[in-house]
Amino acid sequence: MANQHGLAERAFAVLPGWLHRGLLRALQPLRLRLWGLLRREVEGVMVLGFTPDGRLLLVRHSYHLPDQWLVPGGGRAPGEDATATATREMAEEAGCKLTDTVLLGQIVRKMPHGWTNRIEIVTGTITGTPVADGREIIEVMLAPPGALPPATNAAVREYLALKR
Repeated sequence: MANQHGLAERAFAVLPGWLHRGLLRALQPLRLRLWGLLRREVEGVMVLGFTPDGRLLLVRHSYHLPDQWLVPGGGRAPGEDATATATREMAEEAGCKLTDTVLLGQIVRKMPHGWTNRIEIVTGTITGTPVADGREIIEVMLAPPGALPPATNAAVREYLALKR
């Protein structure tokens, strides 16, 4: 399974950014419906990445809730632990290094189409200048946790509550 995951990632990586974004937007609803039909349990990680001065990295996706600010994250590869996933996703989505990682907890959600989302929340310090990958991520922002933009997804605030 890990090899198949890597193969798909490499195949998408050679596509022009505009085509990659279009395929993500078109295929995401189908993937969610398929997961529901299969009653799939998806394991993922969301990352609360903070700059040394305390600002939180937020991202806007090209395909998933593109009008809302979220935190970086993604699915765990087979055999990959939460902190390794968090570090990989931070590098892939924003080009930043993640250090001093701490697993804060887990949230389990039953999703509308019938699949289950098991999310591990990891926090850490980011170094480097965040840059949107131009494929999955179309915009990045650093914001003080107490002054998040109005379009921040409510889940981000839920994840931040685990840190307190």
